[in-house]
Amino acid sequence: MDTTISADGTRIAYETFGSGRPVVIVGGAFSTASDGVPLADALAAPGLHGVTGDRSARGSSGDTAPYAPEREAEDVAAVVDAVGGRAALLGHSSGAVLALLAASRGAQVSHLFLSEPPLGFGKSHLPADLPETLQSLLDEGRPEEVVTIFRPRCSAAPRRSPSLRSHLARSPRRCQLHNSSSCPSPAGIAPILPRRLAWSRSGSARSENDSVSEHGVDV
Repeated sequence: MDTTISADGTRIAYETFGSGRPVVIVGGAFSTASDGVPLADALAAPGLHGVTGDRSARGSSGDTAPYAPEREAEDVAAVVDAVGGRAALLGHSSGAVLALLAASRGAQVSHLFLSEPPLGFGKSHLPADLPETLQSLLDEGRPEEVVTIFRPRCSAAPRRSPSLRSHLARSPRRCQLHNSSSCPSPAGIAPILPRRLAWSRSGSARSENDSVSEHGVDV
């Protein structure tokens, strides 16, 4: 894998497939670069440059505290710079919100494809105190419970499938919906989740869409 350095000094690992106009895949909270390989390879087939990477605190990427979504947006911008300086972003779940944030903050993004971004636009199916509940569990040293609670409640697929929601709740050690071979550990990913959830439900997340057009991005 190749690496680049984000604005805060964090090492971000990524892998590329093909050549042409770059398309950077930004995976969800539990995704790693390996999860994006089939899609990146498929993008390469028609002549695009597919790029898949490890978000901070995952896979081969570094982890610089404290966590903030804005710093992950800088990570995305660093990858864009590394693969040519301007790219389309294809984000899924929390990765879709992150792609939107990166574009709103001036990353050189030509197009945005946002798959199932967890934005409520003023409405939410989640308990209002969920970020605080997750943070309390984290403070008590129970990261696996943070992951177990977060996944079935915050993923779009379980909301559509009660049976899948039940399966996820019973399997705290399975961190991928699609059998990832290199998923982040609960101890590594859990500290990010309460803060990411609180941000995605805030007015800050909803307001990012208003500023994207200022940077000439097609959504």
